[in-house]
Amino acid sequence: MKITSVRAVYPKYEHTVPSWRTHLWQIVVQVETDTGQTGWGYGGGGKAAVEIVNGHFAEILVGRSVNSVSDISDIWDSLYTESIPYGRKGVAIMALSGVDLALFDALGKAEGKPVAHLLSDSTKRELRCYATGPDTDYYAELGFTAQKMPHRWAGDESVDQAVADAERMREAFGPEAEVMFDVYMSWDSEATLKMHEALKHVGIHWYEDVLTPDDLREIGNLRRKIRPVNMAGGEHEFTHHGFAEIARAQAYDIWQPDITWCGGITAGLRIVEIAKDAKADVVPHRGGEPWGLHLIAAADCADFAELLPGVRGGGTDDLWKGAPKAVNGYISIGDVPGFGVEPNEDLL
Repeated sequence: MKITSVRAVYPKYEHTVPSWRTHLWQIVVQVETDTGQTGWGYGGGGKAAVEIVNGHFAEILVGRSVNSVSDISDIWDSLYTESIPYGRKGVAIMALSGVDLALFDALGKAEGKPVAHLLSDSTKRELRCYATGPDTDYYAELGFTAQKMPHRWAGDESVDQAVADAERMREAFGPEAEVMFDVYMSWDSEATLKMHEALKHVGIHWYEDVLTPDDLREIGNLRRKIRPVNMAGGEHEFTHHGFAEIARAQAYDIWQPDITWCGGITAGLRIVEIAKDAKADVVPHRGGEPWGLHLIAAADCADFAELLPGVRGGGTDDLWKGAPKAVNGYISIGDVPGFGVEPNEDLL
């Protein structure tokens, strides 16, 4: 089949993540083909990424053939190379992610297979999930057995708050549960070691994004000092080239590429291969969403998918129809061809 059109849209969000403001959140990418398949993808980069897809990338893509995973890989390399003068990381790769995922969705529909089955004949059917957010009791009631708590350093009082949060999670989920902290680059080396000492009695599975992604060498140093707690990160890294730098620095035990930002499924597959050589686990950021879920199901990723259930009574934008839901802390990809989702047209 051949690509006949490519279009990106910035949805009409009502519940944008505050740190991304109103114009930087996720984009929807639509790819249409001459055989009638429409592929849908999810990318990052907001309104700036829409311009890249509808301009530069669309000019390159229309008329290209997509009949195999190998064809998608070739297209990825072409778009990456053409965008090097303004790309390599950031918005351009977030835009490329949306295109890549839309191509996989179209190919899955053409083949009558879920995307995971395009990648492997042997897939995981049911995947364990963890909840990210502050509402511990709510997540326990939903059946989750693991939680990642958002935490920001605000001075020494943050230590007591982290201990209280960790003890509450451990009490709610039990002694065998995984308890994690996402500190979103708000700690420094001193804070990391102080927190590690204060939280030893709880048993933490990982600390995530303790420093910025430009501090890989120091993250690697801290990684050795906080064992057996794992050092996690990578959501703000891009492509297999970026993760090769993580491997060289031996920065993380757990790699967290976001499949809608790092370059899509194509980049995800390449990152997984590098991780195997580095003896690191891959736990995709927001991996419980369809895009990461199919990679986890088919590739050598850890059986651990992140979901963001929000808080009890909170509002969300229901952008994707058909997205699988977690039941008692587990989720499955289903048998629908492609990623199995369609966008809510009211939000486009």
